[in-house]
Amino acid sequence: MKINQLKAGVILSYVSEAITVLIGLIYTPIMLRLLGQSEYGLYQLASSVIAYLGLLSLGFGSSYVRYYSRYKVKNDTQGIAKLNGMFMTIFIAIGIICVLAGSVLVANIETMFKNSLTADEVGTAKILMVLMVFNLAISFPGSVFSSYVTANEQYIFQRVVNILKHLLSPFITLPLLLMGYKSIGVVVVQTILSISAFAANWIFCKKRIGMIFDFKKFQWGFLKELFAFSFWIFLNQIIDQINWNVDKFILGVFSGTVAVAIYGVASQLNALYLSFSTAVSNVFVPRVNRMVAENNDNKILTDLFTRVGRIQFMILSLIISGLIIFGRYFIEIWAGAEYGDSYIIALLLTVPVTIPLIQNLGIEIQRAKNMHQFRSIIYTIIAVSNVFISIPLAKYYGGIGAALGTAASLLIGNGLIMNIFYHKKIGLDIIYFWKQIFRFVPALIIPSVAGLLIMKYIEFDNVFVFIGLILIYTVVYCVSMWFLGMNQYEKELISAPIKKVFRRK
Repeated sequence: MKINQLKAGVILSYVSEAITVLIGLIYTPIMLRLLGQSEYGLYQLASSVIAYLGLLSLGFGSSYVRYYSRYKVKNDTQGIAKLNGMFMTIFIAIGIICVLAGSVLVANIETMFKNSLTADEVGTAKILMVLMVFNLAISFPGSVFSSYVTANEQYIFQRVVNILKHLLSPFITLPLLLMGYKSIGVVVVQTILSISAFAANWIFCKKRIGMIFDFKKFQWGFLKELFAFSFWIFLNQIIDQINWNVDKFILGVFSGTVAVAIYGVASQLNALYLSFSTAVSNVFVPRVNRMVAENNDNKILTDLFTRVGRIQFMILSLIISGLIIFGRYFIEIWAGAEYGDSYIIALLLTVPVTIPLIQNLGIEIQRAKNMHQFRSIIYTIIAVSNVFISIPLAKYYGGIGAALGTAASLLIGNGLIMNIFYHKKIGLDIIYFWKQIFRFVPALIIPSVAGLLIMKYIEFDNVFVFIGLILIYTVVYCVSMWFLGMNQYEKELISAPIKKVFRRK
């Protein structure tokens, strides 16, 4: 059953991502035009400010699966109940702190952006931020239920809930936008759907997988251990916020909402790119923690790390190469000609992040081994440098300059330093990993040549021709991967389900 959950979880993850992309292709340009560039930039700016309140979780949420796995291996039901009670108590307290801290931010929004926002924009920003703070506050206790679902590897339910959220969001939001509610309507719908997902997870955990809580005798000693472990995850979350949100904040201060909107479109494409990689690795988080708890065999971990990395590379290489070839025209017809700079920004964000994305299972291996401290320290140094570099670059070169600082930090931190750390300290065979990745080089030659010919000789002046070329390129890429890139294991992942279907017929 768990194997089925694992396979179904991966498949449904990509169904969810496909739906997200499809909705984005159809709904986002409508939203951009109904909101206008300034209003969309304001929405992105408010989101980037409130995102920093997410740091109040202190990294505890990412720790749950590790500690759950330790109790599960021992079949300690009472220990799991105490763990659930402790995490719920902590996150309810964090939710209350979130509301208080958010109130301070809302009260000072005019001071922060007095030089770049009009009086009307400040008023709208306050309403947006109030709603976003409430949304975030309820997400903290809700994360305990979603973490429990993940720890029990109930991926089918989890992915179905995500799919429903993606599907319902545009259908509810669009009428509100047409009625003139603009960005406030968007955030109201997001809040309603978040509450609904919270309720669904709660009911599923209580009724279906028997989640129980023990709130007696708060374990202060365990809290100290938890904080010592989670501090480094918390530090890493700060870094992620700097890398993915500080650019919009800097642009909001120095350039205004239009620059934030242009960066926001590129950031949205980057967010989709990020989610495509985690769709595979996320379902292996409980397995990694269980493997480390049981035997901590580096050879087995390297094999899993490499297998997942190769699958991620095949998917991400198709996306990133497609963005390079078709991205500029796509952004112009999707978002509008005024978002032309979003193409360069998107490439600066997505190309460097490909290295950590094909290795993101390594983050979970570090955490399971309690060896994630070094990564957080290195990333902190690089992220701080990123801020100091991005401020002058943003002043002179706008969004492109801000993205350059982020790109440099990703290449240095993930491309060089972390690979050395994985090999020398974590015990993963990184040389073996990259040898397996470089075996894809022959499979990339034909698609690369096809892409260069398309960029050099074909003008994108018709949407149907554009879509046809994307489909042709995708077929060329997949055929080349099948015959020149995939190993037998990867081919069986695709062929086995197809054979089962034909056998049933």
